[in-house]
Amino acid sequence: MLRQVLHSKIHMARVTAARPDYVGSITIDENLLRACGMRVNDAVSIANCRNGQRFTTYIFRGEPGKGQIEINGAAAHLVEPGDKIIIMHYAMMTDDEYATNRPKVLIMNDDNTVKQLMRYEPML
Repeated sequence: MLRQVLHSKIHMARVTAARPDYVGSITIDENLLRACGMRVNDAVSIANCRNGQRFTTYIFRGEPGKGQIEINGAAAHLVEPGDKIIIMHYAMMTDDEYATNRPKVLIMNDDNTVKQLMRYEPML
């Protein structure tokens, strides 16, 4: 049996732009993608910590080192620049895969640099 479980997370990233006229997605700094294991075109769930809005989209690669966290397309109406968001990426795993899965979690500074990298341990 496959279960959907957390693969990686970017916690408390600051939205740098909201572009409703741009093709829908979230643009994330490439360095952050590499640090947590997310990839371009992966589906992600987003939670806005200011207003509680939640939505799903897919990832575009942002320029490395720029700190981009941009919400594009219709979802841009659910955020404002400066909002803190949580970006969650899930994966389908068997119980054996789950047993060795330790999701990477980036805890962010206000400037979208990584404050801390932590991992969640599975409950076996």
